Amino acid sequence: MVAQRLEGGDRRRLVFAYYVTGHGFGHATRVVEVVRHLIAAGHVVHVVTAAPEFVFTTEIQSPNLHIRDVLLDCGAVQADALTVDRLASLAQYHETAVVPRTSILTTEVEWLSSIKADLVVSDVVPVACRAAADAGIGSVCVTNFSWDFIYAEYVMDAGNNHRSIIWQIAEDYSHCELLLRLPGYCPMPAFRDVIDVPLVVRRLHKSRAEVRKELGLGDDVKLVVFNFGGQPAGWTLKQNWLPVGWLCLVCGASEKQVLPPNFIRLAKDAYTPDLIAASDCMLGKIGYGTFSEALAYKLPFVFVRRDYFNEEPFLRNMLEYYQGGVEMIRRDLLTGRWKSYLERALTLTPCYDGGINGGEVAARILQNTALGKSYLSEKLSGARRLGDAIVLGYQLQRAPGKDISIPDWYTRAENELGLRAAPQHTEVNGHVSVLESCIEEFEILHGELHGLSDTITFLHILSGLGSMSESVKNTEKRQLREQVAAAALFNWEEDIFVARAPGRLDVMGGIADYSGSLVLQMPIREACHVAVQRNHPTKQKMWKHTQARHQEKGGPIPVLQIVSFGSELSNRGPTFDMDLSDFLDGDQPIAYEDACRYFAQDPSQRWAAYVAGTVLVLMTELGFHFTDSICILVSSSVPEGKGVSSSAAVEVATMSAIAAAHGLDITSRDIALLCQKVENHIVGAPCGVMDQITSACGEANKLLAMVCQPAEVKEMVSIPNHIRFWGLDSGIRHSVGGKDYGSVRVGAFMGLKMIKCKASSLLSKLLACADSAQQMDEMNSSKYEENGNELLKEEASLEYLCNLSTHRYQALYSKDLPDYMVGEQFLKEYDDHNDKVTIIDPKRSYGVRAATKHPIYENFRVQAFKALLTATTADEQLSALGELMYQCHYSYGECGLGSDGTDRLVELVQEVQQRKSSHDERSSLFGAKITGGGSGGTVCIIGRNCLRSSEEIFEIQQRYRSATGYLPYIFDGSSPGAGKFGYLKIRRRRAPELE
Repeated sequence: MVAQRLEGGDRRRLVFAYYVTGHGFGHATRVVEVVRHLIAAGHVVHVVTAAPEFVFTTEIQSPNLHIRDVLLDCGAVQADALTVDRLASLAQYHETAVVPRTSILTTEVEWLSSIKADLVVSDVVPVACRAAADAGIGSVCVTNFSWDFIYAEYVMDAGNNHRSIIWQIAEDYSHCELLLRLPGYCPMPAFRDVIDVPLVVRRLHKSRAEVRKELGLGDDVKLVVFNFGGQPAGWTLKQNWLPVGWLCLVCGASEKQVLPPNFIRLAKDAYTPDLIAASDCMLGKIGYGTFSEALAYKLPFVFVRRDYFNEEPFLRNMLEYYQGGVEMIRRDLLTGRWKSYLERALTLTPCYDGGINGGEVAARILQNTALGKSYLSEKLSGARRLGDAIVLGYQLQRAPGKDISIPDWYTRAENELGLRAAPQHTEVNGHVSVLESCIEEFEILHGELHGLSDTITFLHILSGLGSMSESVKNTEKRQLREQVAAAALFNWEEDIFVARAPGRLDVMGGIADYSGSLVLQMPIREACHVAVQRNHPTKQKMWKHTQARHQEKGGPIPVLQIVSFGSELSNRGPTFDMDLSDFLDGDQPIAYEDACRYFAQDPSQRWAAYVAGTVLVLMTELGFHFTDSICILVSSSVPEGKGVSSSAAVEVATMSAIAAAHGLDITSRDIALLCQKVENHIVGAPCGVMDQITSACGEANKLLAMVCQPAEVKEMVSIPNHIRFWGLDSGIRHSVGGKDYGSVRVGAFMGLKMIKCKASSLLSKLLACADSAQQMDEMNSSKYEENGNELLKEEASLEYLCNLSTHRYQALYSKDLPDYMVGEQFLKEYDDHNDKVTIIDPKRSYGVRAATKHPIYENFRVQAFKALLTATTADEQLSALGELMYQCHYSYGECGLGSDGTDRLVELVQEVQQRKSSHDERSSLFGAKITGGGSGGTVCIIGRNCLRSSEEIFEIQQRYRSATGYLPYIFDGSSPGAGKFGYLKIRRRRAPELE
């Protein structure tokens, strides 16, 4: 018991200041249990919180409990129970904790002194730790996650905005003496000294029988607790959503919400631990409160993923490891397909066997710390902790085969969770044994491996899925969650079609593609593999919830089932399924806009638009009718969010495999154009076509030269033997769907429209005044050549900005373009910008001049770059190529598409290059530029193909890590596009029959 004092008879009454975050009730409920034990030991506790007072006073009635209603952080802002608004979260934290920071610290230091606090406890308020340090008081955090870890992913998407928030939070936590770490914890490198404590769970007040008696329910009634943290007040619940004989206890329902008779509204102050213990399962989102109480009281938990909250994957994996979780698809939650999930939950046997007395244990440690016991160690300095905690080290995306890009602390966290499978060590020149095992397992009926080690590895993975035994499934469920879903995907006696498509490195051209520029793109070594199988609906192996859905519809119908590897450490659901009839409106395909809304309903499964969208495009554009079910397995080593077209690789590989499985003869170029429709219209990203063309049509160790009008592949340009290209990832997440990219595209199309109008005006004046020499002089006729009217006619009907020469732009049009223009003003003057994939926001101001200038000059730079590649092999050639790349990089910046990380990498390349020159040494690196859509992502570097260049690339990688804490991923090497790869048709070999 905590009430039993430390040895030595110290009976001193202690004063604790306990700060509680403003995010959700789960934090307050676990604080209650720790506070209860502290007060039972005779101490005084001041709770600083924005949570309702009844959360504490219902459980603790004592004059030693003081509640102070103050909000010092806001947590994550949620649009609804399952959707976190990342940018709003950062903005609100800035307003809540950053803007008033000075006054907060002054107020808290004075208050802590006034109550004579002996110890500050934080769950998990950052500024509380700093205030304690300023007041000369020790502090301890009790938590399973920290806000620097959660917010880090938000900052990735926010670009440069609010990055200082992460630094500030990490610095605040670094003042904390000790972390009491709860089960299901996330990586928290800002804390040096850690003590693991058991689950903190509220105690039971009543037995299951007592609660059911009060509710008037017998043991034959099945009871489910509906708990989404008080958020679902507006959701419509229907009687037929529950199986017969079930009742649902609804937490957080408003008084105005009308509930069916089999749904029971709980009072806002209902004591949920008792209700949980009296129920048969719980349906809700995973937060610490619901997670811990479900584990502690062995209640099956049917959960729905919450997007963009990085605490969840760690809790989810622990829940499933102890056989306590069933995942429900959000679409089924909102449409009432609950039955199969609830019934499956009843078959679980939750088996958590850890301690549940974390409140008592934590209280004892807090008491000891306040009395002077030291738990400090000499593990790491505060500077090192901060170095590990900075934003660029918190990437969740994994790149199979290149773990070097993952911070050490994160790798350790994965290993602790058992999430990282053993790496596949397959060498290109030493894969005979693996190849033989693949050939033994599968008969290759069509295609060839092309000596690609990643394809051999993928076949090896397929082989392992096909032979996965039940014992492995049961004993290693946590390690093999995605593999278990994939193993149940295919009919291993039927043909499987495999396609492969690489990502791409944007050497030159980038965002000028949508303006018709020449671009030079290199397919990279990293690629996506997709395996597809078609089956008659009666033979299709279906997941349980899919079976239940089809039973309701009266029988088997064609279904699409997808498994995506590499999703478990993001909040991306690893599986997706839908009835193919969902893509039909009568006998016609649904509109792309409807499909875009369909996939946007569930952010955790939004990724499926890239895969399933290929099916709808084939239906719409080619009129193909899918009568069979389709199974798709996606495994990509192209890192996401790094500007190397991971999405294009997925789209092209998927469409290529589906086409092969259905006998569709589609050219590589047409596949690329179709995949662009997927991204533009179904995903909703306004990209050009160069990504898909490179992934589909590229060749290894060559630059694909394409004029994007719309997609004319000119030639494959061989990379001279003395030249080499690398990519270095900045660690800043890039998204083509990001607002910066879209606004620059809008600005370019605005500029195009203005130029055409200006050309029309000049042409009209030229024709009207052709006979007046005096008026011609007024128009500065020296600007016009004899065929000036023909040029103006062409420019008045200009389809692509890149068809305008640089000198014509500079002479006639540049001075008339505004730097910025508000959308409303443009629409009033010009009606429309004539871009089919972007929409002008009337209230937004768009950069016009820089966005228009960039593609015109970029097209010239790319043409010069291409010509220089075939020039003599001299330093002057490399210097000129590098200079063109530098010019491109800074032009991106003028458009507003730069980033701190990519700028830093380019500066490091320049420093290495200039250092060599100043010492009269031959430079090995000559230039660098941001790639793709900009605003982060990867930098392309050009250098001499020699060992010294590789050493300098490694030096830049290490210097960037020292400066930012993030170790850049190095893209090095090339591989063939999907067209050159073709496809594999494989079938599992039958085991020899015994005589």
